[in-house]
Amino acid sequence: MTDAYIYDAIRTPRGKGRKDGALHEMTSARLSAQVLNNLKARNNLEGHAVEDVIWGNVTQVGEQGGCLARTAVLASDLDESIPGLAINRFCASGMEAVNLAANQVRGGAGEAYIAGGVEMMGRVAMGSDGAAIAVDPSIAMETYFVPQGISADIIATEYGFSRDDADAFAVESQKRAAAAWEDGRFAKSVVTVRDQNGLPILDHDEYMRPGTDMQSLGGLKASFKDMGEMMPGFDKVALLKYPHLEKINHIHHAGNSSGIVDGAAGVLIASKEWGEKYGLKPRARIRATAKIGTDPTIMLTGPVPVTEKILKDHGMAIGDIDLFEVNEAFSSVVLRFMQAFDVDHSKLNVNGGSIAMGHPLGATGAIIIGTLLDELERSDKETGLATLCIASGMGAATIIERV
Repeated sequence: MTDAYIYDAIRTPRGKGRKDGALHEMTSARLSAQVLNNLKARNNLEGHAVEDVIWGNVTQVGEQGGCLARTAVLASDLDESIPGLAINRFCASGMEAVNLAANQVRGGAGEAYIAGGVEMMGRVAMGSDGAAIAVDPSIAMETYFVPQGISADIIATEYGFSRDDADAFAVESQKRAAAAWEDGRFAKSVVTVRDQNGLPILDHDEYMRPGTDMQSLGGLKASFKDMGEMMPGFDKVALLKYPHLEKINHIHHAGNSSGIVDGAAGVLIASKEWGEKYGLKPRARIRATAKIGTDPTIMLTGPVPVTEKILKDHGMAIGDIDLFEVNEAFSSVVLRFMQAFDVDHSKLNVNGGSIAMGHPLGATGAIIIGTLLDELERSDKETGLATLCIASGMGAATIIERV
């Protein structure tokens, strides 16, 4: 089997996902095209150099619908001979694009791919595409459907995480992100977004709130308490499935949950022979990929079983991993991961995460792989694992090792 290598990984800064956000006037296709163009230019690629562009995005409706990957290719400097595949595994879409590309290279279906994703949450509202698991009563009842925020609170209740635990984690994420930006740790990967005249629009993560502390978070109202306790009464749905809990402890709010932002990211993945042909040196090998389905009600526990699976399938142990990137969808998701594997926080999300910088759904999986690679190089470590929780109960993971 052919090894798949990462040659480059870039991302845009993350803009606030609202009308006054810096990226609001940029469409998903145009932002994606800028990522493709940057990868092409940075690596001196010919327009036909890659086999395909595999692009994740979650809300595939309106301007993000209609095979956005192909539209992005046509809007970019890549040749029209490159097709484009749009995929959706909810929050892991960007990671799944990378994993799929790597496994295509491994299997001999093309020597090189660009993979990643995009989400313009300020332009295409989360959930605006509808979802049968949420809107079809027969399926929702069968699966004990609750919104993700309720699921995050179920995790906190089940595994004993308090409001202070979640808030302290969020404060640390903000501190780490601010320190990483100040230290220039993202400089290698972040590309400035420019308008049609080439003028810079955004060159930094716009969502961060570095002054966040326990006192400021303490004044925020729990975001999912009302929807849980009042109509339609999602707490009652959860307790039908988990009667041993007796009551859901609502601890999550805007400050300890991931931010709504706009952003895109791309990864250049290819064989060793392809890299030699273009005079490029690989930065890392994609050692393993995995995905799994999990309980759809508690929903967000996927990082634990998918990590267990990827390690078992490839004869590894948790101690073989030097650094971890676990998407900060909600504080309880990452707290549960650290609890399950007894992972020290000093090895996990060392440069902050989505609570501080935001979670552009379809892009985040590719973003955290790039962030992990940069940090492995910066800290002179060898092996890293990136993983995300996924809506409706799934998990995805990727293990990379420096070359």
